[in-house]
Amino acid sequence: MTETIENLQRKMEEAASALDFEEAKRCRDKISLLRGGAGAEEVERADLSGLQRQRPGAMGLGTNQQRSTPPAGWKPPPRPDPMTSGRTPRGKPRGK
Repeated sequence: MTETIENLQRKMEEAASALDFEEAKRCRDKISLLRGGAGAEEVERADLSGLQRQRPGAMGLGTNQQRSTPPAGWKPPPRPDPMTSGRTPRGKPRGK
């Protein structure tokens, strides 16, 4: 396996010096797979085209976060009036 990684590194450097960056990327991805524990036959079968299929529901930033759903019939509480927030009527002391 070490020989394979060394050969792929050499091929990657040659491809990069020849400005064939797509081939260099394929070699880099194969090296990553081999270092990750994949076998030689798994590396050959791997789809290294660079396209990843989107999972349903994962269409934008933050979509992998869980969302809680409120119980049936739940209504959000009314928002406080910003003009009266933190004020007391005249003549009444606070806290009493």
